[in-house]
Amino acid sequence: MSVVKVVELVGTSHESWQEAAQMAVKEASESLRDITGVDVVNQTAQVMDGQITEYRTTVHVAFKVEHHSHLLGAAGTRAK
Repeated sequence: MSVVKVVELVGTSHESWQEAAQMAVKEASESLRDITGVDVVNQTAQVMDGQITEYRTTVHVAFKVEHHSHLLGAAGTRAK
């Protein structure tokens, strides 16, 4: 049995929404292990003088939660 946790992140790019999503996943992979999926939930952009200057993609990144049952004693308390 596994448990998956989901975090919301916003990636940015000067090129595209797809690259913004990829940047969010790439950054998340620096500190999260076992990323299992990503869900794009929103796309926005910053506009200046009638031109898009920054693409922003909001994503939900799912990753497996690590279990540390070997650190718990028989009663479910932390082993000393």
